[in-house]
Amino acid sequence: MPKIKIKRKSVSLDMTAMCDVAFLLLSFFMLTTTFKPEEPLPVDTPSSVSEIPMPDKDHVIISIGRKGEVFFGVDGTQSRIKILERVAEKYKVPLTKAQKEQFSTLPAHGVPIRQLPAFLDLPVDQRSKVVKKGIPVDTNLEKNELRDWVISTIGEGRKMRYVIKGDGAASYKTVKWVIATMQDLNINRFNLITSLERAPTTTTEKK
Repeated sequence: MPKIKIKRKSVSLDMTAMCDVAFLLLSFFMLTTTFKPEEPLPVDTPSSVSEIPMPDKDHVIISIGRKGEVFFGVDGTQSRIKILERVAEKYKVPLTKAQKEQFSTLPAHGVPIRQLPAFLDLPVDQRSKVVKKGIPVDTNLEKNELRDWVISTIGEGRKMRYVIKGDGAASYKTVKWVIATMQDLNINRFNLITSLERAPTTTTEKK
């Protein structure tokens, strides 16, 4: 007796609901994602096997370039304005409201305080063309502006975490001055940013 063949029917799926969910997720990630700010100073960090993540907030980042340039950055637009006002008051550098607002948008800067007003008056597209020599840091306290920037963060009323991001080819002398400045202010705990490398593994040979 021949087998009865069942007639096949095409199956159709309604993808409307799935497309709606996909677009909702896409819209959510686009609205909530914060983009990484542009690096003001290219730094080729040395490698290590440490996996401690960098803090997302309440941090102060001190970057050291290949030529010894020192950059200072802190998170929070309002905090940047308050810190700027403290340092500018000590050096008696007048700043306009517009200059303070421009400074609040900078993730980090490497300009001496007396040159900062002229730098902030420049259009945004021209600032990247300016050769930044970095913030003065020296064993002489009168010439160590980095020390004043770090001191100004202590009065923020929040527990700040200090991070040093140094180029692997940076001069040892500059790194030493930066660390000495931190220790002089009794800041003995800080993170060093490095590039992650694979941890060494030991293998035992089978006999």
